[in-house]
Amino acid sequence: MSKQTKKTLDLKAAKDLLQKTLNDLQDEKSINLPEDVVKIDNLNRKDALNNLYGIVNDLIEQIQISGRPVLEIPSRSSKNIIWDEENDLLLLGKQISAKQFHSLTSVSDLTRLIRILEIIHQLLQKDMHATKREVYYTDVKLFEDQSNSDKGIEDAATVLKTTRNATHIVASAKGSCIGRLRIRDKTDIIDLEGLGSGGWTISPMLDNIEILESDAEFILVVEKDAAMIRLAEDRFWRKYPCIIVTGKGAADIATRMFLKQMNRELNLPVFCLVDSDPYGHYIYSVYLRGSKRLSYESPFLATPDMKLLGVLSRDLDKYKIPENCRLTLNKQDIKRTQEMLKEDFVRSNKEWVKDLQLMLKSKVKAEIQALSSHGFEFLTEKYLPEKLTTGDWL
Repeated sequence: MSKQTKKTLDLKAAKDLLQKTLNDLQDEKSINLPEDVVKIDNLNRKDALNNLYGIVNDLIEQIQISGRPVLEIPSRSSKNIIWDEENDLLLLGKQISAKQFHSLTSVSDLTRLIRILEIIHQLLQKDMHATKREVYYTDVKLFEDQSNSDKGIEDAATVLKTTRNATHIVASAKGSCIGRLRIRDKTDIIDLEGLGSGGWTISPMLDNIEILESDAEFILVVEKDAAMIRLAEDRFWRKYPCIIVTGKGAADIATRMFLKQMNRELNLPVFCLVDSDPYGHYIYSVYLRGSKRLSYESPFLATPDMKLLGVLSRDLDKYKIPENCRLTLNKQDIKRTQEMLKEDFVRSNKEWVKDLQLMLKSKVKAEIQALSSHGFEFLTEKYLPEKLTTGDWL
């Protein structure tokens, strides 16, 4: 059998396997959330403004009736985070924190929150966007530290019952995307195959982004920019029709929301490539089920059908990664791994548990780049094609 014939057969096997995965996901797109969680919508400008006016009118009415207004804010403490097993999402429960304007313990937080709501009102009225850093600099004396304004932004989103993206307050651009996809950014048509090796920087203003078309067969999410560079330079998406995304480490909201948008609209299988270490597994878990800090937005940020393609702990021996390319787990690594093994959503996946336990037993970790010990082309010509063809993922 010639190399070309074998390659064609391998590509067909990979396509058939990916199609089977896709078919298995067809019925998983609609989400019915349980009754005991906070439910939000990705509101348009008009509805977000109406919600804001409703909050203000309610506060004015309380002042007129009792003179002691109270603003109820969903509690974002860890005790109020719920794992919804049916939808496989981390969600925010309905515990409420009542903030009183006449209480010294809450008046500073409330004053900052009201200021944030005022800024959101200005942005929505003018149809403008502002970064979190810009919001902090609008009133440095009041906020004192950006952590305080960031907290106020998250509180404002939960109070308005919407995503942070809908408030028009965004984080600075971080992630990037490349491959077989065409999008529209307002009036500009962008072909992500024709952007050189750098790709498209994912816009935090996703309300302006429209997905037009794609002939990709899957989406590949990579943890690091270094892996993205290797895939981009090799034009991996031409041999294996795909869209490649990186959050450059822990993904920001825009990257996760854009990934969710592609997954929903294009209905494609999603695979994740991270370092073989506890932090890589954590990054995968955030893409998969959402983060505890932003659990109220999980339905709009999480991709529950994502598969962990690698680098798995078992891959280190399977692909004969040299000992000098493996790193020893430190105390923090061991603690993080043990904590992950206690999570219900991890324990529900026996293969995931098995791989994390192997990591603890071997006490070693490795970066994606350790694969280059077998040559720079090993990732794109051997590792990824073999994993995709054989279905070797979690």
